Amino acid sequence: MDSRTSERAARVPLPATADNALKIVIAGGFGVGKTTMVRSISEIRPLNTEETMTQAGLGIDETAGVRSKTTTTVAFDFGRISLNEQMVLYLFGAPGQERFWFLWDRLFAGTLGAVVLVDTRRLEDSWYAIDRLEHHGTPFIVARNNFGDPTHSLEQVRDALSLSDDIPLVDCDARDRESSKAVLIALVNHLYALSSVREMTR
Repeated sequence: MDSRTSERAARVPLPATADNALKIVIAGGFGVGKTTMVRSISEIRPLNTEETMTQAGLGIDETAGVRSKTTTTVAFDFGRISLNEQMVLYLFGAPGQERFWFLWDRLFAGTLGAVVLVDTRRLEDSWYAIDRLEHHGTPFIVARNNFGDPTHSLEQVRDALSLSDDIPLVDCDARDRESSKAVLIALVNHLYALSSVREMTR
């Protein structure tokens, strides 16, 4: 965590007037940047459960495309954003490794919406997240994380993931606060659009 993040985390207490909490989950495969996104945008020092990867994980943890990764989330990440004096957004980063997927159903419970973060080097790792969100009926958007040069265009990502045209697909850099903020705004706009459609069809 850089000094700016530390300073931001130290000076943003939860408003005493906060009485409405919203929950957002950031899901996706192993090593796509979920912990990084929570860390980049949270106004508090994020809670994370990252542990060092060891030899015991060889043959279990699939590290193709992320060979330089040395830690992994074993439960979830947690961050917070105060939207106004009454409303607080809680961010949960889901663990990406298959052996921790049993936690996902609990994390998705009560979720307003979700972001599926994808790495174009490992698109297939995103299928399970999309499947579980659709199973739960949880609205979501997909964000292509550009840690490096993306190997697929947004159109190719949409085709590869079989995303319908009504599911927003956006670009982002999970390391950048403004970029991560734009992803959350895209999700909120999507949720608002879905709500408006429901109201019109009543």
